[in-house]
Amino acid sequence: MFKKSIKQALSSWQLYVLLLPAVIYTFIFAYMPIYGVQISFKNYRTSLGIWGSEWIGLDHFRRFISFPNFRLILENTVRIGVYSLATFPCAIILALMINEVRNKKFKKTVQMITYAPYFLSTVVICSMLILFLNRDRGVVNQVLSLIGLERVDFLNVAGNFAHIYVWSGVWQGVGFGTIIYLAALSTVSPELVEAARIDGAGRLRVIWHVNLPAIAPTIVILLILSCGGILSVGFEKVFLLQTPLNLSRSQVIATYVYEIGLRGAQFSYASAIGLFNTAISLIIILIVNAVAKRVSEIGIW
Repeated sequence: MFKKSIKQALSSWQLYVLLLPAVIYTFIFAYMPIYGVQISFKNYRTSLGIWGSEWIGLDHFRRFISFPNFRLILENTVRIGVYSLATFPCAIILALMINEVRNKKFKKTVQMITYAPYFLSTVVICSMLILFLNRDRGVVNQVLSLIGLERVDFLNVAGNFAHIYVWSGVWQGVGFGTIIYLAALSTVSPELVEAARIDGAGRLRVIWHVNLPAIAPTIVILLILSCGGILSVGFEKVFLLQTPLNLSRSQVIATYVYEIGLRGAQFSYASAIGLFNTAISLIIILIVNAVAKRVSEIGIW
């Protein structure tokens, strides 16, 4: 059996050569850095190296948990993460609506318009938000002024930060999300849809009883993966939209790690926080996956 497998592999060696760059890339950038995780448990000194640095166990984790702003940072991260998760159905709803459009030209136009923002970089998106929401010259405040309402300094109001972060993300990413669901909807049997309509089902009933069950496995898997990212609120966008006045709501784990890791050169402490974040995210994925398998018998593993 083993010899047979070797012969089959050698007969298709060209495919393995094509696969090799991806394997090497993954090994270098995904597996080799795991070696450095041990500095989370050490008082790392660059002069001593990883192996030469003093082992201090869980001291960095205790320091982070006892940090005065730990609760604030965790609450901000969870708030934005869960809020982002609450917008999860947007892509599903848009995909179902686009799927019901019969005019192909209009359908393609809608797809193109909704998908276009995905190609804009985070820096461009944040620059647009800063310009549009500017209190003095921003388009939004110009409109508010024209209709007789008071101008609002949106980005400097701490309570607005989560709304701006999440809904701008929905605008940017909802088009890309619909592609996955439209691909799943394309597998729905036309005969099954036709049979439902013959039985008297309208569009809403076809969507509820035929389309949604067909894409349920895709929805569940993407939901599980999204839950794992609750604590992984993107650093780049938060950092670019952050101001001294909204810091009480915009300081998240990623920005704190940047401050103490890169700017403060506390590499061991920053690594410990990153490992803490990863561990919690893994636990969340395991719990959500277990619940999903119990409820729907669908899971990642």
